[in-house]
Amino acid sequence: MVYELYYWPGIQGRGEFVRLALEQAAAPYVDIALVAEDEGGGVRAMERWLHDESLEQPPFAPPFLRVGRQLIGQTANILLFLGGRLDLAPRDAAGKRWTHQLQLTLADFVVEIHDTHHPIGGGLYYREQQPEARRRSKDFRESRLPKFLNYFERVMKCNPGGSTRMVGRRLSYVDLSMAQVVAGLQYAFPKASREALRICPHLRTLHDEVFSLPRIKRYVASGRRLAFNDDDIFRHYPELDG
Repeated sequence: MVYELYYWPGIQGRGEFVRLALEQAAAPYVDIALVAEDEGGGVRAMERWLHDESLEQPPFAPPFLRVGRQLIGQTANILLFLGGRLDLAPRDAAGKRWTHQLQLTLADFVVEIHDTHHPIGGGLYYREQQPEARRRSKDFRESRLPKFLNYFERVMKCNPGGSTRMVGRRLSYVDLSMAQVVAGLQYAFPKASREALRICPHLRTLHDEVFSLPRIKRYVASGRRLAFNDDDIFRHYPELDG
């Protein structure tokens, strides 16, 4: 089975959470965003599925994964589907639900991170909402950032399987996603995240361990992993970092 991942070209975005799982599992997949449009990839290929009115279960937006005849949307839902197949989730039902719950909480966190630079609307440019972004980011730095990070730190500390993982003893897709969020925060909010992570040693360790995994290291060095940039979810605007 060769998976096809559809996402916007030029950014990591929410598609990166899926890429990390596929890369760590050495799963065969095609990243359609990296395929030229004249070769059947890119935005044109993605929009063909998004606007296909013959589909009974169309995806709302990218990322979505094509698996045979199935189109699976929503990052957390894609990872829930892949977790068992790629051996990146607990095998018991309770463990699967808990992993999914943590991934959904991470999705909430990602929305709040994005909305620091687009607090009014995604259809407006950042320059059109800078005063509101400054106000939103101040609340994020002082309240929401430590609230989320402290929660995930507590989850790791209380994990009965060991404090180097989010769930159980084995690496799961939510470990990969948590490490990606930490990396994104370090890019977007270097000052604020450094202060917030100072009291989160388990999260710092998780980030370092994930990006030291041989397959993840090869992926990062391959050139296929796009760099963080200011068209993405994680954007570095110094004026928003306090």
